[in-house]
Amino acid sequence: MSLPTDPYRPVPPLLPRAMVTRFPETPSQTGGPYVHIGLAPQQAGFDIFDNNFGNVLVTDETEGERIVLEGRVIDGTGTPVRDALLESWQADAHGRYAHPDDAQDKDLDPNFRGWGRTGGDFETGVFTIETIKPGAVTNPDGSVSAPHILLVIFARGINLGLHTRVYFEDEAELNAEDPVLKGIEWEVRRNTLIASRSERDGRTVYTIDIRLQDTPDGGAETVFFDI
Repeated sequence: MSLPTDPYRPVPPLLPRAMVTRFPETPSQTGGPYVHIGLAPQQAGFDIFDNNFGNVLVTDETEGERIVLEGRVIDGTGTPVRDALLESWQADAHGRYAHPDDAQDKDLDPNFRGWGRTGGDFETGVFTIETIKPGAVTNPDGSVSAPHILLVIFARGINLGLHTRVYFEDEAELNAEDPVLKGIEWEVRRNTLIASRSERDGRTVYTIDIRLQDTPDGGAETVFFDI
């Protein structure tokens, strides 16, 4: 039987809303709750891979100032998301990325890959990344990006990873000229991307909380980027 070819044939009407069945998302359609088993199995208590990507990005040979980035992912009720998983990407201490598309005329640290993966502690929700403080990056248009770390957040209920950046409070001069920070219209919202610095047990620690939305205690939602 041949199908009708008349381009002007009537279009079947849409089904009434009452007749449309809407199915809830399955776990495979979100970033959890099983995300750790596939991406960070050791944190979930599984030893299934020969090589695991973790939260320690440095070796004894890595150049630069050692730092610890820590924080929590907090939901709209003010509760830490204890099973959140985060991936980080950053330049080395010279401000160059370990990627072939980075054409900056800068030295590249061969002992720093720049990419890591971590999860929130299942009890406290605190995540940690042991890394180095990145250098400033010169963009193709000649502008300079202040030192920063890119984060992608995954968790159950999040369909697509949430992209954000972490800047450093002790880089105020460079932060003021950063093209991304300057592109955020409300200046107070820029503060959601600034990590505070402290010294703890002889280590430099930068702390930032990632807020998925405004919270009852008056917290401000973190700025996320549409990438």
